[in-house]
Amino acid sequence: MKLKLDENLPVELVRDLRVLGHDADTVTGEGLRGAADPAVVDAAFAADRILFTLDKGIANLQRYPIPQHAGIVLFKPDTSGRGAVIAFVRERLHKVLEMDLAGRLTVVGPTRIRFR
Repeated sequence: MKLKLDENLPVELVRDLRVLGHDADTVTGEGLRGAADPAVVDAAFAADRILFTLDKGIANLQRYPIPQHAGIVLFKPDTSGRGAVIAFVRERLHKVLEMDLAGRLTVVGPTRIRFR
């Protein structure tokens, strides 16, 4: 699976994804650090990459309708901080990666995973 991590997710997660056999890169690695959300979504779409993010604005389907992205996964941890976010994503990563993420918005919360 081709994935892109938004700059708000810890870069350590790229290594995790690569170890699991996925083609993962980052917004920062592409030179888009600090770029506006539309540029980030467009870059992921152009590269046919599913975008992993913590940014609720990117998950706005009115602003970014399904046909305008390759897929978005919004992680919504119930606590903040780098370590907490890494733990939250790692605890759910295997289950998320088993799902069909292409062409949809997937919202990963503390107790459930929803699709839109």
